[in-house]
Amino acid sequence: MVAQIDNPLAARALTFATIAFAANFSVWTLYAVVGLELQQSLNLSATELGVLFSSPMLTGALTRIPFGILADRYNPKHLFTFQMLIIIPSLLLLPYMDSFEEFLILGLWIGISGASFTLGIRYINDWFERNRQGTAMGIFGAGNAGAAITLVLAPRIVENMGMDALGPFYAAGMAAMALIFAWMAPSFQLPRKRTVQGLPIREYFRLQVWRFGLYYYFVFGSFLALIMWLPQYYVNAYGLSTEIAMALTLLFAASSSMVRALGGWFADRYGGRSVNWNVFWICIVCLFFLSYPPTTMTIHGVNKDVNLTLEVNVTVFSILIFIIGIAQGFGRASVYKIIHDNYPHQMGSIGGFIAAIGAMGGCTLPIAFGYFVDLIGIYSACFMLLYSVLAACMIVMFFANKADRFKQRMEEANEYNFLEQD
Repeated sequence: MVAQIDNPLAARALTFATIAFAANFSVWTLYAVVGLELQQSLNLSATELGVLFSSPMLTGALTRIPFGILADRYNPKHLFTFQMLIIIPSLLLLPYMDSFEEFLILGLWIGISGASFTLGIRYINDWFERNRQGTAMGIFGAGNAGAAITLVLAPRIVENMGMDALGPFYAAGMAAMALIFAWMAPSFQLPRKRTVQGLPIREYFRLQVWRFGLYYYFVFGSFLALIMWLPQYYVNAYGLSTEIAMALTLLFAASSSMVRALGGWFADRYGGRSVNWNVFWICIVCLFFLSYPPTTMTIHGVNKDVNLTLEVNVTVFSILIFIIGIAQGFGRASVYKIIHDNYPHQMGSIGGFIAAIGAMGGCTLPIAFGYFVDLIGIYSACFMLLYSVLAACMIVMFFANKADRFKQRMEEANEYNFLEQD
C-alpha cells in the first residue's frame, strides 16, 4: 500500500508533522525507561510505579482538549511549534529530581508532549480530501513509533552517560525538532478548504462522541499503557534482562505504529466500523489467553497423582502481544476514520476530545494494572482487566451498530413512503 499524494506541499506537511509527532511521542513515553530505573533505586511498589507512569499520560490527555479547540481557531503549525518549545525546560530539569514526588510532578510537565497528536491531526487535516483522510491520518499516526526511539536510545544513554544525561539529551533533540518544523513545514496559505464551525457544548456530551472515545480508550490508551508496563512485566514475570525486555517492547511498539498507515488505507476502503469490529475480536481472543495465570493442577489418578502445569511461556506471550499490537494499530486508524466521517469540520475540537479520552487510558490503566497486581498477587491480572475493558467496548459497539442499522432502515422506509398509508 502506497499513498499517492499529488500535492507536494501536502506531502511535505505530512512528512514533517509525522516526524515531529514521533519526536514528541518519544518524550511522552520517556518514563517507560525512567520508571524502570526508579523502581529499583526508589524501591517502588507496583501501584507506585503505575502512578509514576501515569503522570505524563494525564497531562498529555487533558491538554489535548484545549489545544484541539485552539487548533480549530488558530494556525495549528504555530501551536505545534509552541507546544514543542514549552516542554524543553522540563527535560532540562530531569537530572535534578531526587524523590518519587518530584519525578511525579515533573512528569505532568513532560506530558504536555502528548498534545502533539491533536495538533498534528488538525494540521494535516487541511491538506487532504475526505477519501484520503484515513490514509493520511494513518501515516501521521505511525509517529507512535517515537516510542521505539525511546526504547532503543534511552537505555543506551543511561548506560553510557548516566541518568543525568537523559533529560538534556532529549531537550536538545526537541529544540532541534521545533526549529526544523517551524522552518520546513508549510503553512496552509490558500483559503481554508473547510469552514471552521463552533460546536455547542452539548455536542461533547453526545453518546456517539463518548462511544468513539471508549473505542479509542482501548486501541490507544491500552497501547500506551502496555508500552509503559511491558518492560517491567518481562523483567518481573519472566526474569528477562532489561535489554531483552526493552527489545521485545520495541517490537510491540514499532510494529503497532507502522501498520497504522495500512490500517488507515483499510478503513478508507472497507469502512472504519468494519475494521474496528474485526480488531476487537482479534484482541479479545488474545487477551483471553494472556489473562490465564500460571497454574499447576494435580489430578488424582487410580494408581498415582498426575501433575499438570499450564502457563503462557515468554515466546507465546510475545507472539500474542505482537498480534494485539498489530490489531491496535489498525484500530487507532479506523477510529479516526469514523470520527472524520462524522465530524469532518471539527477534527481539532471533537478529535482532540476523543483523543483525550483515549489518552486517559494511558493514565488510568497503569495505575489500575499496579493496583490489581498488588491486590490479587498475579502478574497477569493486568490482562484480566484489559479483557474486561475490551468486552465493554464490544458490547457498546454491538448495540450501537444495531441501533444505527435500525435507524438507516427507518430512514430508507420514510424515503420511499413505505410507512405512509394510501
